[in-house]
Amino acid sequence: MTFFDFLLTNIQELISYFVDANKRLYWVYLVAALIFALPIYWREHKKKGLFGFFTYLFPKKIYIAKSAQHDYLLLIVNKIFRAVLFPFIILTMAPIALGISSVMEILFDSRDFIELSPTNIMITFTALLFILDDFTRFILHYALHRFSILWQFHKVHHSATVLTPFTVYRSHPVESYLYACRMALTQGIAVGIAYYFFGPTLKMIDILGANLFVFIFNCCASNLRHSHIRLCWGNHIEKWFLSPAQHQIHHSELPQHHHTNFGTAIAIWDRIFKCHTYSSQVKDIKFGLGNKSPDHSTIIKIYTQPFIAVIQRVQHYLSR
Repeated sequence: MTFFDFLLTNIQELISYFVDANKRLYWVYLVAALIFALPIYWREHKKKGLFGFFTYLFPKKIYIAKSAQHDYLLLIVNKIFRAVLFPFIILTMAPIALGISSVMEILFDSRDFIELSPTNIMITFTALLFILDDFTRFILHYALHRFSILWQFHKVHHSATVLTPFTVYRSHPVESYLYACRMALTQGIAVGIAYYFFGPTLKMIDILGANLFVFIFNCCASNLRHSHIRLCWGNHIEKWFLSPAQHQIHHSELPQHHHTNFGTAIAIWDRIFKCHTYSSQVKDIKFGLGNKSPDHSTIIKIYTQPFIAVIQRVQHYLSR
């Protein structure tokens, strides 16, 4: 395969994000976000109309901002990085699942499979996948903030001064690699546990290939999490499920805010770790890292600055 063919293949895969239910940019999820945004626009604007709604959704100052331009470039360049490097260094799900199942047999002895109807097994397995995925996302996200070396790479995501649905893909390749390994590990654990209890006939309930609960979450305005549109669920719901507005608080330039609301969908993990904040507690938000923002003025600096910061910290530690 020539470099041109390789590049063309990856561009085509990026375009397919809009028709892939496993991607946040899937067109159904984008349309769902528009529907959720409509009543907010209607409530906040006296002059209403189709053009006004369009300019409300896509303000020029946000979508052509330098920060947003970096988001678009990172989406493309990171896709190429993953295609080149990840197949050789990433964890795979199958050996993890076999290892988990074998360890459980050693610890708890082999046993007869639990007899449940195929439907109940599917529901249980689908829920297990979703809950484990959400929990491991929380744990990794928490670690990216709490460990100084990891934080240098996660700063790339938090250095965004404007938020768009593309910001979800604004990440350093090191962080992307960690999340890819997390996914393989999570799926392996879920499959290994389910195999031990239910046997090999496992099947997930999906909608267009996406986990049922992930599909529902993405249809509930997940794309507004990275946007200027503030959508709150109210305290009663936000106690259990994180709203887009709560994630926007996480992107505040104030440290006390971006050390809160680490979760993706389920709010329980943040409550357990005492880092849960309701959207009603914070009104005005300015995105980014403020005066502590590293120099992410170019794509090259976005990729190299975290490594430089890590090296400096290691040198400082060794010189103590």
